[in-house]
Amino acid sequence: MATKRKPIHYLIVTLLTLSIVLAVVGCYLYYSGAGPLRSNAPPPVAVARYSLRLGLNLSADSALHAASQRFAERIAERSQGRVEVKVYPDQQLGTDEQMVEMAREGKLDLLLTPTAKLSVDVPAMQYADLPFYFADRAELYSMLDGEPGNLLLAKLNDIGLVGIAFWENGFKQFTANRPLLRPEDFAGLRIRTMKSRLLMDQFSAMGAEPVVIDFATLHQALTDGAVDGQENPLVAIAGKRLYEVQSHLTLSNHAWLGYVFSASRKAFEGLPQDIRDLILDTARELAPWEREETARREAQFLETIRAAGVQVHTLGGDQRQRFAEALAPLVRGYGFEVGYDLLAKTDELRIMALLDQANRAGQPASTMPLLLGLDADLSGSGAMAGGAILRGMEMAVDEINGKGGILGRPLRIVARDHRQNPFRGLENIETFARLPGMLATMAGMHTSVIQDELETIHRLQLPFLMAWSAGTGVIHHDYQPSYTFRVSIDDTWVAPFLLEHALHRGRHITALLEQSAWGRSNEEALNPLIAKLPPGTVTLEWLNRGETDFAARLSELRDRGTDVIILVANAAESRELVEDMARMDNPLPIYAHWGFTGGDFWRQSQHALSKVELRFVQSILMDNGTANPRLTAFTERYRARYRLTAIDPIPAPAGTAHAYDLVHLLASAVRQAGTSDTQAIRAAMEKLKSYPGIVRDYVPPFTAERHDALGPDILHLAKYDERGRIVGAR
Repeated sequence: MATKRKPIHYLIVTLLTLSIVLAVVGCYLYYSGAGPLRSNAPPPVAVARYSLRLGLNLSADSALHAASQRFAERIAERSQGRVEVKVYPDQQLGTDEQMVEMAREGKLDLLLTPTAKLSVDVPAMQYADLPFYFADRAELYSMLDGEPGNLLLAKLNDIGLVGIAFWENGFKQFTANRPLLRPEDFAGLRIRTMKSRLLMDQFSAMGAEPVVIDFATLHQALTDGAVDGQENPLVAIAGKRLYEVQSHLTLSNHAWLGYVFSASRKAFEGLPQDIRDLILDTARELAPWEREETARREAQFLETIRAAGVQVHTLGGDQRQRFAEALAPLVRGYGFEVGYDLLAKTDELRIMALLDQANRAGQPASTMPLLLGLDADLSGSGAMAGGAILRGMEMAVDEINGKGGILGRPLRIVARDHRQNPFRGLENIETFARLPGMLATMAGMHTSVIQDELETIHRLQLPFLMAWSAGTGVIHHDYQPSYTFRVSIDDTWVAPFLLEHALHRGRHITALLEQSAWGRSNEEALNPLIAKLPPGTVTLEWLNRGETDFAARLSELRDRGTDVIILVANAAESRELVEDMARMDNPLPIYAHWGFTGGDFWRQSQHALSKVELRFVQSILMDNGTANPRLTAFTERYRARYRLTAIDPIPAPAGTAHAYDLVHLLASAVRQAGTSDTQAIRAAMEKLKSYPGIVRDYVPPFTAERHDALGPDILHLAKYDERGRIVGAR
């Protein structure tokens, strides 16, 4: 059916009506003050743009500069033009030191800095300079791109930088006018080196004479015979044309010339989060490309060097092993400087890789190493104690393995850093318990961490050995059967010892105790003794962990008549208190527990200690000479192993000696048990016969009723001498 059309006048009326409506609405809006129609959408926001500067010391023809340019291009592309990165090579913005300072002040955004230059302020940056420490390139890269690298980059926060990634300028190689294929080949040579104690020690350890010469004058020094050889990456050897004056090149890959890609913390924190993430991701993503580009160029440099007539030698696996063994004492000697947190994590990852490989290959457990854990502070204020304990363990383990190991299997240490955090400690204990072949765990110095771990230790039935903690509750507790064993001192012995010495010096004593489980343990030990004295003889007060200002309190104590202080505190708080005490007229004498000896206390406080009489408790005196021939022999071996002279102080010696004896006691128990079963080991520890240790003769070390191997008769009063050695005092 056809559609009926509407009359034309109908359409006209409709249009007129619509026009009238629109006119009325418009008039209303106008006269009501609403004005013309507007959109409710907000006005467009201007996009923020950022211009960043990236500085480096190498020239525009370097692989690092090429990677920097690629970084700038990707940042511009991925930010859609919001971020511009301008690259300044060839020290256009200043020397490495100047650029670091600019970044710390927020005046330079991004920078690439050699690890060697950063190691002045962050000694841990010597990690990749440890000679022959890494098996090959792959292992080094896996460590730097993994947990050890993250630990290392995080340390830059302390100097105002944000560590982002590791780029490189290549691995170091040796050159000379004779082959350098064995450590003894360096004997008598004068070797050019940078101004670095580690690098100088490296060549001294091989019988060479290190000579510090600026790189700019190295070619002339080799020409003149001022030096006989040097080390550098291939890019430097070729770029400086050292092949003109050196006839032999040894491809040793013994150390790595790394560059840290970092940002100014001040500048970085001022950027939006998405830009920060973009910088982090892009710099890390480019690290493999930069390394590959460096390797590609190194192949070209090597051809140039060969074409110049230089004889090129490549170290094989056995040759590298000889160098590694010869330089092992050097590497061990830098443990505290580089950081046992880094070295322990590296060793842990190596052991995990070994176990994983064995598991994949279906190797029986009996062919794998037995393990001994260490749960300690390796990076905080108690890191010296943790490192000292680890050193004692290492010395004992080396001796045990040198005699065939335990039950025909080698013993390896797995050390984990709890950073004084009980939650990390619990995680460490759980990790140890899951590892096949784990015999026991050694503890660090912190009573508060250990007390929080006791339930887990006994639930997992893992023998727990204590070489430092003095808290009474870590041994005397309600867990049965007990899995805790200790070669250390106890607060119930220390309290009367310190109080007796303090009473010989004064009539009004104030005991300042750390507000912690350790402090409360000392309070419990002191209270019964104080109750026997005339009222007012001893006053107990608390100090907080992290407390930094003691001046007002010390003045108040003196005004109240205090003439002697008993101190129970760790290194950081003790340092602050001693420094404030040194500023007083006639400083009060201090008799202290040993906690601060587990940190870098003496080095940081030596000036104040020249004005303050500080005496403290110790269990042994390794630096004082001894009538114990076993301890004397151990001390000599220790100094040789860690490259200390006869007058160098031994760090936290009690922790080292206690741990050494404990490991040997554990080994005896495992042999006696004839198994790696932890319940059997625990039972065997209680049944050990006498053992001749370096701390004392243990007759026997433990029984079913007594898990403390030492007693009050072991205590000595000690002090620091002018070199920082712990020696006997009166």
